[in-house]
Amino acid sequence: MHTTTAERVEALRRWLDDQSLDALIIPHEDEFLGEYIPEHNERLHWVTGFTGSAGAAVITRKKTAMFVDGRYTVQVRKQVPADTFEYRHLIEEPALQWLLNTLPLGSKVAVDPRLHSANWLAQAESVVDGSLELIRIDSNPIDTLWHDRPAPLLTDARLMENNLVGQSSEDKRHVIGQALSTSGADAALLSQLDSICWLLNIRGGDVSRLPVLLSSALIEASGNVTFFIDPARLPNAFAAHVGKGVSVQAPDALEASLASLSGKTVLVDPQTSNAWASQVLTQHGAHILHAADPCMLPKAAKNSTEIAGIKACHIRDGVAVSRFLAWVDAQVAAGSLPNEAELSDTLLSFREKDDTLADLSFDTISAAGGNAAMCHYNHLNQPKPGELELNNVYLVDSGGQYPDGTTDITRTISIGECSEEVKTAFTLVLKGHIALGTARFPKGTSGSQLDALARQHLWAHGFDYDHGTGHGVGHFLSVHEGPQRISKAPNTVALLPGMVLSNEPGYYRVDAFGIRIENLEIVVEVPTKGDMTVLGFESLTRAPIDRRLVDVSLLTDSEITWWNDYHQKVWQDVSPYLEGEDLVWLKQATAPINQ
Repeated sequence: MHTTTAERVEALRRWLDDQSLDALIIPHEDEFLGEYIPEHNERLHWVTGFTGSAGAAVITRKKTAMFVDGRYTVQVRKQVPADTFEYRHLIEEPALQWLLNTLPLGSKVAVDPRLHSANWLAQAESVVDGSLELIRIDSNPIDTLWHDRPAPLLTDARLMENNLVGQSSEDKRHVIGQALSTSGADAALLSQLDSICWLLNIRGGDVSRLPVLLSSALIEASGNVTFFIDPARLPNAFAAHVGKGVSVQAPDALEASLASLSGKTVLVDPQTSNAWASQVLTQHGAHILHAADPCMLPKAAKNSTEIAGIKACHIRDGVAVSRFLAWVDAQVAAGSLPNEAELSDTLLSFREKDDTLADLSFDTISAAGGNAAMCHYNHLNQPKPGELELNNVYLVDSGGQYPDGTTDITRTISIGECSEEVKTAFTLVLKGHIALGTARFPKGTSGSQLDALARQHLWAHGFDYDHGTGHGVGHFLSVHEGPQRISKAPNTVALLPGMVLSNEPGYYRVDAFGIRIENLEIVVEVPTKGDMTVLGFESLTRAPIDRRLVDVSLLTDSEITWWNDYHQKVWQDVSPYLEGEDLVWLKQATAPINQ
């Protein structure tokens, strides 16, 4: 039964009426609180039509509002009907503030504690400060009203052997168990899907672009794990694969297991674990220790086996991207200007020539001309895909999920002859990319201390970009992995050898053009003559950066040396896999700049 947005809102208002409630908050998140949400949990999309990755809606008996951040102010107007929802800025006027301004004192606001973090709910209680009553609901009305809700895609577990991951599950569980003992915890609740898959050396396909299994887990200080998943999804070899100390229970046994921890100290990450789990633990007399997910740091610092795999898959990925870039140039030279969808599909077809490809690592951003100015642009959300514009840029941000690693690369390329203005902006972005990629920094340095290196040349010209400079990347896991990141926002997590981060400064001029240059980098120790441990980055990505957009007069000798060294590595690693016109193209694309 197909219903309109207005009809869905009205149905939720009837529910509010029946329950004697005044408002319902609908976040984008599901109970796993991850960035990527399986189709059957896209409740915000069902109500509003909004497809962005961050946002919230609020429905009261008389008003409705949709909250998005600056990335989605254009998109929200195209997708969410203005005659049903008013638009609000998520940062400038958060949903709770809007509710305080809109509802009378003492109004009752329904909150599904499974869809909010423990931190969010605690902060929400302090924000409303008794002016509104937050009512925790046991079941979500959307789940009842959503009659054509897709069935969950529940895949079988894929076992990751040691030759891919480099460390057994038993060893990992022992390390995490020891960390729990040290922190005084008897157990930890693991709710992040990538942490569970990392710990048990398994992967899945339950969530598009994220090779995980919808599940949860409890790990004890002994290293023993209770894994909450349908056992039918696990291959017969699972028990031998994970080793002793892992028991499997059905997902609906989680509540009873949490309840059984009465009197125990349980580590819960209040940012990544939902408020419902904390509520159950508290109700049954467990002591909650708020701390970061104990798998996060060990997962982020890749071991030598993972690093070797990541390097190998970046070469294969670079072959696909190089073939694609050669194809684009050939199309333009022949007078053909493919649209964004054709470009995205063609890039996928080059990646699919590698039969190890498991999935893309995110939906490809294929953006021509002015569309490239929207840094989270998706041609699939447009009435029709844009076409390449002569004498402007094309920006493509894409990546692959391979059993030996995850890739993420952005290239901005010249379609025809770009203006000096575009070339200047591109070169300033490039200078920032090189400054970060060549940085040397002492052990203990965090990403936020390095962020200005990537922005300095843009700042000097009065330019900037409104996104982080770098995010962590997993090993055949999430393309956005914490806790490490490089951004203006303060972050105290020190960069460690083996961490993988993106290096992606950019510049965006609304309705005109957008530029981003992104490589993945791995943190490495750099030998020095001093006695201090010094770290730096090594580029993993292997694909040419467009020489035609560079104003060489703005580069220093050391920047030109970096360019030549980088392109020499691309040639050396990618050329053995290319032939014919592709090889000719790569030769000129990696040719050195003369100093």
